[in-house]
Amino acid sequence: MEYLSMDPVTKELTLNTGDIPKPDGNDVLIRVAYSGICGTDLHILDGSFPAKSDGPLILGHEFVGIIESVGNNVTAFKIGEKVAVNPNNGCNNCDFCHRGKYHFCKKGGLNSTLGIFRNGGWTTHAIVPDNQVHLIPDGVELHQVVLAEPLSCIAHGWNLINPVHVGSKVLVLGAGIIGLLWTCMMHLHGLRKTVTVSEPQEKRRLAVAKLDLNYNAMSPTEIKDNFDLVVDCSGSGPAMESAAKLLRHGGCLCIFGAANPNATLTLRPFEIFMKELKVIGVNINLFSFPKALQLVQAMADRYLHYDSLGIRIYKLAEYRQALQDLRNGEISKAVFRC
Repeated sequence: MEYLSMDPVTKELTLNTGDIPKPDGNDVLIRVAYSGICGTDLHILDGSFPAKSDGPLILGHEFVGIIESVGNNVTAFKIGEKVAVNPNNGCNNCDFCHRGKYHFCKKGGLNSTLGIFRNGGWTTHAIVPDNQVHLIPDGVELHQVVLAEPLSCIAHGWNLINPVHVGSKVLVLGAGIIGLLWTCMMHLHGLRKTVTVSEPQEKRRLAVAKLDLNYNAMSPTEIKDNFDLVVDCSGSGPAMESAAKLLRHGGCLCIFGAANPNATLTLRPFEIFMKELKVIGVNINLFSFPKALQLVQAMADRYLHYDSLGIRIYKLAEYRQALQDLRNGEISKAVFRC
């Protein structure tokens, strides 16, 4: 097998080869087909996001593939089935898990995520617990399903901010891949001419136009309107502060983008009080992954085209080029064909 290994100290990646592992018990061995590079992966490589620190790590929490073998206790899956992986799990013993909030679990949740604290999908072969494996629905391509993980997070955010009524004025901050997927989600749910995207880079504003959603993409300095909902996909504290001032009475600021842990946000409590504003944070969520697979099925034909989304495919051996293109803004997202 081939895999990309991250050194826990230097954060450097190396392409290695090794023996294909064998699944035990409730584990499944997946021949990885596609694995995405997420903004979180970049933060981990920069040392600004927590990850496994006691040994080498295979990054990649967005991946799909075909089952190659299963452990002795696995009964729900068969060799040859196409599957997607939910990287998150819970311990099922703590108070958070008992209340159905697995994403806050101190042992599970982000603390045991595949590709962050356990080996993930930047590899040709991955071992995954069977309770984190999902069959891929009919009518979609494997490379499209690699977007299920980010869509599962967006689905969780959509649940938290709803109801969002048709005609609501919405501002999306940032036109990276997450901002683009958020706009697709809104278009799917009937928001047609009332969504504006705030993006300082002209190239990214053109990417919004390429989706053909009839949404306005504007420089932040050009936006003077007021909005019912602001969804931040930038992780930028200053961008959130500026946008919060544009909220109408009863408006909502949804913080979706992962900011630097040391970033700060200044809001005026009196304005929140007078305007009855809401601030909602969105983390991961285990229960939204099946919904995300349904979203992939519903969005595949109209929205999930790599060319219009600015996604490019690379080999594992091309990881340096993939990371460079992503950091330089040449693409919105990189996906490994493993």
